[in-house]
Amino acid sequence: MLFTKETDYAIRFFRTLQDGKQYPVSEIAEREMIPQQFAYKILRKLSKAGYVNVTRGAKGGCRLAVDPTEVTLLELVGTIESKKAFVPCLDADYSCEYRSAHDGCKVHENMNFVEEQLKQGLAGISIDDILNKDMI
Repeated sequence: MLFTKETDYAIRFFRTLQDGKQYPVSEIAEREMIPQQFAYKILRKLSKAGYVNVTRGAKGGCRLAVDPTEVTLLELVGTIESKKAFVPCLDADYSCEYRSAHDGCKVHENMNFVEEQLKQGLAGISIDDILNKDMI
């Protein structure tokens, strides 16, 4: 589970759209300083996940389809990021020679624990928390 610019951009989409209004993608990209090519890529992912409704045409644009208090940071990261594991050896399809040769790996076990702790933490934080609350 890695955080890339795409997740940052997705959060920025939520920031503009949280007022419930409809915005053209170009305006969101400009307001949030998102490169245009990334804005459309992020919009496709957010739309596919059901977070955003898209209206096409001259008066088209997008608006939130969900309440940001009901979307967790973990869910958003899972929607946006293609790499799901914190470290490569935690990916289900990863074949670790060391782990096979030594009947296990303490590093793998501990990193798995760290990733689970991270997931639990992210599952307890909503997008609204990130956008509007003082968490520190």
